This record gives sequence, structure tokens and C-alpha cells, in this order.
Amino acid sequence: MSEISTATASWLTLRAAADGAARSRRLAVDLARLLPPGRVVLHDLGTGTGGMPRWLAPLLPGPQEWVLHDGDARITEEVALETVTDEAGRPIDATVLVEDLEHVRLDSFSGAAAVTASALLDVVTRDEAARIVDACVAAGTPALFSLSVTGRVDLDPPEPFDAEISQAFNAHQRRDAGGRRMLGPDAVDTFAALFVAAGWSVRRAATPWRLDTAHARLIAEWLDGWVGAAVEQQPELAPEAAAYLVRRRAQAVAGVMGVQVGHEDVLAWPR
Repeated sequence: MSEISTATASWLTLRAAADGAARSRRLAVDLARLLPPGRVVLHDLGTGTGGMPRWLAPLLPGPQEWVLHDGDARITEEVALETVTDEAGRPIDATVLVEDLEHVRLDSFSGAAAVTASALLDVVTRDEAARIVDACVAAGTPALFSLSVTGRVDLDPPEPFDAEISQAFNAHQRRDAGGRRMLGPDAVDTFAALFVAAGWSVRRAATPWRLDTAHARLIAEWLDGWVGAAVEQQPELAPEAAAYLVRRRAQAVAGVMGVQVGHEDVLAWPR
């Protein structure tokens, strides 16, 4: 399997263009309308190398101050926002906080104009989801969460074994990891329900990756992770999965395979 993982700067760099093409600009414009005039403070959760601020900041008014949260001190060393500007071309300010989601408090977003995250919701637990939503509600802070996996994957050309890998991968996403049962493909439904229960408005948008010949390396690396997680969940798939992976990777390298990976963005705001 590839040495690139979802926790590395290399993987985040590789997927950045596909992420940017997939995210919902409509929801970003909706968020911009919800921001107060003047200087705004935005909190980004699970920021990684800062992909969400790099994409979103130019679509929002300012001046902007970003507070970047991530539990991995190593990856926050790769944050690169020096050239990022708001919609008026003003540089943004950014502060990094190395902390896990379990440390989100009810007052964590006090004074914030918005809370954001990207490719994060599916790896949080229900308790962590409730903590994040409660903190947004307490602060009256709109939230834009992008690129949460939905569990749907479509490969072209299709194969019967696709469905078995997909089912095992989705089960892996919902697994109990070290006492943490992650939401996986149920993430957006869970967050949306929590916000609605709090009396907030919610808007959702389908934001799939649409990968083709221009994304051959990304497809190959994504395949490694997708199939690897499925086999970790169901080891009995390993013999057939090995041949499947070789075949699918060859198709990706040859530029004869397309992939759609389902994601969804969600915007929530107080009524």
C-alpha cells in the first residue's frame, strides 16, 4: 500500500485540486452573506495544512482572522497561508491551536463569525459532533463543513467487486477505533439533525470528487487507501482484493478509468 496517508501533507497536497473543484461555492456565497461587516474571526477545525482557508478566504469579506485547530502538531508545521487573501485582496491573519476535538468547549467559538471544517466530520464521534454543534449554537456562529464522505463510490468501468469493497470500506469508516466510534458516511445526517434539533436552518450540497485521466495519481493513491481499509475491515477479501487493486491501478495509470467519490457539504446557521 502507498506510504501517503490521509494524515500527511503529501496526501493533502495531492487531493487539493480535486477538493477545490468539488466544494460548494454556492454554500460559500451563502456563508459570506451571513458574516457581519468589518473584521471577522473564523475557526477551522482539523485544519491540516490549511486547505479550507486557502479555498474559502478569497470568497469571503474581511479583514479575516483565522484560528486553526488541529490535534497533529506535526502537520500544522506545514500550514501555508502566507499568500492567501480575502475577497478584497487583503492578507489574512492566522493562529494555530494544537488541540483535539475532545477539547472543544461550549465557549470555544465565542466571538467567532463562522466555524469551518473540511474532510473532517466522518472521522468524529457522535459525542464530538454534539460538542461542536453545541459550541456553534452557544456562540450563534454559522458553520460550513465541506467534503464529508457519503459512502457512495462509482467507478467507470464498473465491476461486480466494487460493491463488496465499498460496503467493507463504509463499515470500516463506522468502526470503533480505540474506543471512538466514528460517524463515517452518517456524518452529515448526524450534524444536520443536531443543528435542526437546536432550531437552526440547514442547507446541504452534493460535492463529489469527479476524477478522470487528469487525476491518475490521485485515483491510484485513493484506490490504495479505499481497498486497504476494506481489507482491514474484512480480511477475507484480501485474495480477490489484491488482484482487483492491481487491475484497477493499471486502469488508472492508463487513463481508462473514472471515479466519483461521494461527498457532501453542509451549512448551518441560526434562524
